Amino acid sequence: MKDSNTDLFDPRAAIGSDYVLGASTSSRDSDFGFAFDDSNFSDRVLRIEIVGVSDETEPDFGGCSSVLDWARRKRRKEEKKTENALDLSKCLQQQVVTCEEPDMVDILSENPDEGPVAMVEESLSGDEAANCNDLNLDSSTVVRVKTLHISSPILAAKSPFFYKLFSNGMKESDERRVTLRINASEEAALMELLNFMYSNSLSVTTAPALLDVLMAADKYEVSSCMRYCSRQLRTLSMTPESALLFLELPSSVLMAEAVQSLTDTAKQYLAARYKDITKFQEEILLFPLSGIEAILSSNDLQVASEDAVFDFVLKWARSHYSSLEERREVLGTRLAKFIRFPYMSCRKLKKVLTCNDFDHEAASKLVLEALFFKADVPHRQRALISDESTSSNRRFIERTYKYRPVKIIELELPRQQCVVYLDLKREECTSLFPSGRIYSQAFHLGGQGFFLSAHCNMDQQSSFHCFGLFLGMQEKGSVSFAVDYEFSARSKPSEEFLSKYKGNYTFTGGKAVGYRNLFGIPWTSFTAEDSIYFINGILHLRAELTIKP
Repeated sequence: MKDSNTDLFDPRAAIGSDYVLGASTSSRDSDFGFAFDDSNFSDRVLRIEIVGVSDETEPDFGGCSSVLDWARRKRRKEEKKTENALDLSKCLQQQVVTCEEPDMVDILSENPDEGPVAMVEESLSGDEAANCNDLNLDSSTVVRVKTLHISSPILAAKSPFFYKLFSNGMKESDERRVTLRINASEEAALMELLNFMYSNSLSVTTAPALLDVLMAADKYEVSSCMRYCSRQLRTLSMTPESALLFLELPSSVLMAEAVQSLTDTAKQYLAARYKDITKFQEEILLFPLSGIEAILSSNDLQVASEDAVFDFVLKWARSHYSSLEERREVLGTRLAKFIRFPYMSCRKLKKVLTCNDFDHEAASKLVLEALFFKADVPHRQRALISDESTSSNRRFIERTYKYRPVKIIELELPRQQCVVYLDLKREECTSLFPSGRIYSQAFHLGGQGFFLSAHCNMDQQSSFHCFGLFLGMQEKGSVSFAVDYEFSARSKPSEEFLSKYKGNYTFTGGKAVGYRNLFGIPWTSFTAEDSIYFINGILHLRAELTIKP
């Protein structure tokens, strides 16, 4: 038995996937356009009663020059509907919180014997409207009626809605006349949809018009038309406003498989356009939740560190949700899964535990998971990352940060000391040539902030390029700081850390010290395929810092 939710005339079933990917939906084998509103090929009459609602007497896309105009008109109508159902005076207005910001990292005629009769449009008297008891009726005033001849097999084959209407034993299924009542704003889209069910094509080409038809197709369950609209919309130039609008469509539309490719394209567009969230921060802060989720899901964000992502998410949530309860709900159930807590610094993770915007229990769980990941052995980390490679919640997958994450071991006794591990991929090192640098995240010793920087530079005699490693202290007043330090690296065949350079230095703010040719070999030898310093494509570096007594 055929599934009633399938399109019986869906060309995909006969032609295959190539049809869906690129071919026109217009197939002569299933084009019944000649029978549209023709009594010779029809067994029923569809009566469309049009309800006039104030300013909604024109099609949704009439007069709309852009998707944004369409969205604004839709929003006004939805707000009006909501006001009719709820007392909005009791609802809190959205405000921007004024509480202290977090530490910030700068960084969507019914005689079947008659001949063909043109579609009839008539006015309905008040008494007739009051006595009408057909489908989809309410108490609104009917201002116009359109009637057209329809073929129930054609409509039923295209739509589970009409299939059930004609076959479920209801009064309407036993009568030749079927009535639908719609708002004036839906008229044009419904007529396009009905025509599509016969001809597999639409006459409209603009984004607002296609969106109206898409939602009509969703309402009447015409999945083939939803796919058609989705494909047509993807061929149009994407803009930030249209991408956001596609993601803000009603949930019933968004959940439909027929529009999945459209929403995926919108997400990819936003993620690519706004990957530098520091550059576009003020613009992105105005985005709705769906837009923020699309951007944060990307592995290619250009940010200083995951600390900056956390601060940005917190700032956005505070500006959009003044209610602490709502903010906690959105952060906990929607946004936290896009923050890669395992790659945040330990100092920032401590702040997560005390951040009132997160539920304490949820925050503790997130921080504990992050710390366990940091402490785990590399092969278990790689297994977790591999398990999430196809997941939408990629909390264990590292982004390409401006400041590379480090692992730190801190010791207080017998002397203040820290051991810092920095891993660099081969491609990251190769990209440094001829004069690039990679900086680590900051780490702390004795209350002072330090960082590591890997360089491609000339050796001391300026005769060839080589790999250098340096230790720097962040600018913080005029404090002098004496530190013993040692640089080590894993190398084959033992794959153990071997010391490469030792020294001591009295730091002042903003100064750095290190060695220009850490391995004592030219750059070409360091990056060669047989280099002893890359183990499974990773360069493992270690720095030990000790405060001098």
